Parts: sequence; C-alpha cells; structure tokens
Amino acid sequence: MLQAKTHLPISGDRARGSRCTRALSDTGTALCALCLLGAGALADSAQAADAVTLAAPAPTFSLSDLFAPSRTTLLGDAGGLRPALAKYGITFTLFEESEVFGNATGGYKRGADYDGVTTPTVMLDTSKAFGWPGGTFEVSGFQIHGANLSTNNLGALQSVSGLEADPSTRLWELWYLQTLGKSGWDVKIGQQSLDQEFITSAGSLLFLNTMMGWPLIPSVDLYAGGPAYPLSSLGIRLHGQVAPNVTALIGVFNDNPPGGPFNDDSQLRGPEKYGVRFNLNTGALVIGELQYALNPPPSDPKAKPTGLPGTYKLGFWYDTAAFPDQRYDTNGLPLAVTGGPARLDHGNYGFYGIFDQVVWQPDLSAPRALGIFARVMGAPLNDRNLISFSVNAGVTLKAPFKGRDGDIVGLGAGYGLFSSGSQGFNADTAAVAPPGTLSPIKTSETFIEAFYTINLATWWQLTPDFQYIFNPGGGIVNPSNPTTLVHDEAVFGARTTIAF
Repeated sequence: MLQAKTHLPISGDRARGSRCTRALSDTGTALCALCLLGAGALADSAQAADAVTLAAPAPTFSLSDLFAPSRTTLLGDAGGLRPALAKYGITFTLFEESEVFGNATGGYKRGADYDGVTTPTVMLDTSKAFGWPGGTFEVSGFQIHGANLSTNNLGALQSVSGLEADPSTRLWELWYLQTLGKSGWDVKIGQQSLDQEFITSAGSLLFLNTMMGWPLIPSVDLYAGGPAYPLSSLGIRLHGQVAPNVTALIGVFNDNPPGGPFNDDSQLRGPEKYGVRFNLNTGALVIGELQYALNPPPSDPKAKPTGLPGTYKLGFWYDTAAFPDQRYDTNGLPLAVTGGPARLDHGNYGFYGIFDQVVWQPDLSAPRALGIFARVMGAPLNDRNLISFSVNAGVTLKAPFKGRDGDIVGLGAGYGLFSSGSQGFNADTAAVAPPGTLSPIKTSETFIEAFYTINLATWWQLTPDFQYIFNPGGGIVNPSNPTTLVHDEAVFGARTTIAF
C-alpha cells in the first residue's frame, strides 16, 4: 500500500492575465489619421507611422509572467474558465507528478523505472452553488502510469515512492462535508482515503518514500493496506475542537477496499479497477485521533506569532475483521509444515503517536525554519500482524539558502520490526527446509532518505532524492541467485510536480 500524496498548494485564481494587443478599433483610428496628414510630408508620415506602432504593439510573451510568485498554476485562470466556474462555487485542479528512480546497488536486479500520476479534482461550494451554507462536495481521480521499481527491482517493504501503484484510471475520493453550524465541528461522508487526514505528519509528508506518508504498519497489517492511496473506502468521520488548541478526528470506514481475501488485495479486481466497488461487505475500521497545536498561527493575520509552532497527535485504530494467523493453521499446526489454511484471528488494533515541532526559527515571521518530526506506531497482536513496530523520524529545513524561500531540504529514516509470529513462521520454515537451502529469519528493515525540493515556480517543484535501504524485506532470498540474500540498496531518483 502506498503513501499519502502531497501536492503543490493552489491558493486561488491570482495569476496574471496574458499580455494582449490593443483593440483593432484603436489601430483603425490611427491609420485614418495617417491618411489625412498627406503623403507629401515625410516627417509627418514618419510620426504617424510611429503612432501606429505605439497604438498596436506586437504580441509579446514574458517568462517573468510565467514564473511570477502570484501565478499559482501553469495555466493561470485557464482563459477565464476558472473565475467563471468560481462564480458557481466550482474549483478545478489538475496535478501531474512524474518521477524516475533507479537502484545502483542491491535488489533483485539493477535498473531504473519511470512512473507518474495525474490527479484531477473538482470541488463544489454549496453556498455559492445553490445557497446551502457550510457544504463542500469533492470528487477526484487518478490516471496512474509507468512501472514499479520497488516491486520489479527491490523487494523492500518500505517502497521508495508513494506514487507507485498498479497502472489504471480510477475514481479516488467522492465525499460530502458539512459544517455543523457554529459548533466548530464538521462531518464528512462518502468514499474517503484515510491518508488525507489520519496518521499524518507535516514533516514526514515532505519525503518521497511511501512509509513517510501512509506508514508501514497499516500498509502491511490491514486488508489491502487500508483505505489509502490509490484506494479509498465508504465511511463517515467527525472533526472538531474539544478544548483550546485541541481537536479530535474520529471515523468509521470499510476496512477492505477491494473486498478480497487478505492475501489477494489486487487494485485491479473487477469494479475496483476503476475505484467504484464501494464495498460494505467486510469488516469495519474504527480510527480516532487527538491533535494538540502548540503556538498555532494567530487567527488575525496582522498579529505576530507567539512562539515556535508544533503539532502533537495520539491515535488508535481497531479493525473488526478476522485476520490470518502468521504461524499456525486451523488445526494449530505450523503453516510452514502444512501449508495452511491459516487460522483466523478475530479483530486487530494498533496505536500511534506523532509530533512535528519547529525547533529553530530566527525570525518567526520569516520562512526559514528548522523542524523535527517523529511518528511511532505499534500493533501488539504478534500472532496476526507481519510488522509489530514501526517508526519514522527526521529533520527538515525550509529556506536553506538566501533567496530560496520556497526550497526545503530534509534527512529522515524509517524502521520496521517483524513480529514474533512472523519470525516464528520463518524459523519453522528453516527447520523443515532441505539441507543447504538458504532460509533466513526476517528481522527488520531500515531506510534513510535525503531530499532537496527546489521551488522552480509557485506551480512547479523538482525534488532530487536519495534513499538507502538496509536489509531489504527484512532479509529475503534473491530470486535471481537463491544462494544469497538481497543486498542493501542505494536508490537515486527525482520527482517533478506541476499544478496546471
């Protein structure tokens, strides 16, 4: 399962209009004046010609317009389409994210792959559209293309890119949000992707590795990785303030977007290929989160910040479904001996804690800031979970150089610990393996990542990225050479993101 997708912000239709020539009627007036002056006076004719030139300048194009800070999208107002739609409460956005990653060392094999995602989104403000206050409707989709380096070359659980997925054109989210009067609460109902609101870290989301977005534990311990990119599930969630600077998120969702068995989570099964399965026939996933904002930005834009900002979160999830046991079959015998079917263990749960904290900002009103983050997750039921503990942590610096206020540099790491149940299965497998067969016991997988995001324009970002993966897959046999394990992997890549 893959990470939450992050996009360039779109802050409204503030882009400059394109340069235009003056009206043709102005040009015609100047030409008539030239005729009345007469052909005999050369100086007067030259002056009239200059008047024509000044009245009708040749069309020009300036790169300064294209790269102006006020231009938040490549197409600007799209020839007037965006402001015309805005009158009816409609906002349309379109992003293209494209990347190339390649492993220089380790993996099943060496090589590089391209992948990308096109994301259109339409939002409707019901107040502007038909006078219904406090409502927002959103529909979004994906066109996923390219290959998957992590699957084809690496074999790592913590895949290098949150864009990697099965190629398809599909619906993503389809929901309606309603504010509940002046209570400070709102409710959202419909097809939702949890990685857009739950278990998120602002610092972690800046990285490209999948697990820096939607983390490792739900990615491998839930059915199909849970309702997260490129999947979503029907559900309902509440959001609101419960105390000063404290907000709550709680939701109930279907736990299995494709609706298949645990070990068959294909994104391309039947209607799920297009994101329109709308499954309600499996278990329920209940998730809740408390968020505390330290020194939040003042509500008055003219007021000065009071201190270094931070966000702290505590959360839990519980899944009502039955999960296949990691080690034993329905008769209580080792799966490594009998081959299954696995015993079903009912219910599953996990918990997490997250913090994002700015630790250095010499001027609270300036963009330069050094932040740290960490996200720790646990899934204590070792008999049914592949991974029992995971952590992501790192440091980011915004505006690292003078004059580069939009750039960000970061260094982070991720770690996943295999559960005792999965390690017991590996030990059983090694015990019955033929002599001389390489049969490792999976322990843990770790990666480090460094990136530099270059803000080429308000609507265009480029992110060179490096990742190094230690003990890929926790220790797996190389299918190209069954006598050795997959070696550590050095992966280089770059992603570009354009807001149209």
